[in-house]
Amino acid sequence: MRLNAGVIQIARWLPMLVAGVLCGCGSSVLDVRPVHMRNLDIADPDQPLIRGEQRRLLHGAIGVREQEQRLGHYYVVLWEDDSAGDPARVTFEYQQAGTASRILRQEQSFAPGATSGRAEFRIIGDDYLEGGRVLAWRCRLFRGEREVASRHSYLWE
Repeated sequence: MRLNAGVIQIARWLPMLVAGVLCGCGSSVLDVRPVHMRNLDIADPDQPLIRGEQRRLLHGAIGVREQEQRLGHYYVVLWEDDSAGDPARVTFEYQQAGTASRILRQEQSFAPGATSGRAEFRIIGDDYLEGGRVLAWRCRLFRGEREVASRHSYLWE
């Protein structure tokens, strides 16, 4: 009985082990970190990380109108891909509440020799105030025309 339980555990983890071994030589990572700044209220003192991020995003905005233009969605994408050669490209596709089912896109390119990077995508200002909040998103990393990695929100189809 004890032996069967061990075999079941190995069988459950075997696909992940094989995938880790196969992907080990040319691994890629795509991490998306979203921030939604809904209003100009500064977070309470018990939330120092959130308060610091809000202050960083509002830095340099003097008047209320300038601060309102900083409201919206911010997405920081950290990527890493060992397969250098072709230029890297990170695309960010999203749908907003006020744009119906239309898919909007932002893109950033990186040099061919780059094996890691940081891309920041912003849906702020009039794009946010008129288009509304972001409902769904998908982020993809390309090397040349080949898709290397992809991440998406729960609501992306």
